[in-house]
Amino acid sequence: MDLSTSTVLVTGANRGFGRALAAELLSRGATVYAGARNPDQVDLPGAKPIALDITDSTSVAAAAEAIGDVTILVNNAGSSTGADLLAADLNNIRLEMDTHYFGTLSMVRAFAPKIAANGGGTILNILSGLSWVSFPELGAYCAAKSAEWSLTNTLRLQLADQGIRVSGLHVGYMDTDMVRAVDGPKSDPADIARIAVDGIATGAYEILADNAARQAQAALAGGVSALYPQLP
Repeated sequence: MDLSTSTVLVTGANRGFGRALAAELLSRGATVYAGARNPDQVDLPGAKPIALDITDSTSVAAAAEAIGDVTILVNNAGSSTGADLLAADLNNIRLEMDTHYFGTLSMVRAFAPKIAANGGGTILNILSGLSWVSFPELGAYCAAKSAEWSLTNTLRLQLADQGIRVSGLHVGYMDTDMVRAVDGPKSDPADIARIAVDGIATGAYEILADNAARQAQAALAGGVSALYPQLP
């Protein structure tokens, strides 16, 4: 795919990984719309800010009406409430599903017809190594990302004959505000953004951006004992 002739919408582009993605796409000549709940927070030169809350159907519809020339959609906007499935407020668990699953689905339903009408293109969903392995302390996030992975697989099949390639990026921890309190190795968002955009350019269906994602995927073949060796 020639990114220099592409028009891209990146959700959650005002900070963190979304901002890094938008910057990388701009560096390759793409036209980039930077979606954010508060577009005034978008400070990336060259990006076109647009108001967008992916959990609000009215906001999603307005964005789709405003920017009909999109050929690449990057579903990056996310949340992380740290909700435990058994103990946390159900509203926090619902927020994770509303953002990662229903929000992503709403964006695809709104923009896939636009992408198809523009001759086809790519949808990239930002997933996680936690799509494949769950931690109790992040149970709601893991469940939502797992659901988003399933959504990605289904939409990949449904949209293929419309000339739309649906891809998923799996990555471990990145050095962003979302995981500031997490100890352990974290990737540079700019490095992961380059890997992600390379994947878009080459048409990859699945992008494993780091060792954490590769290890999580490999453990799937080993079943429960490989994923959760702590179980008796």
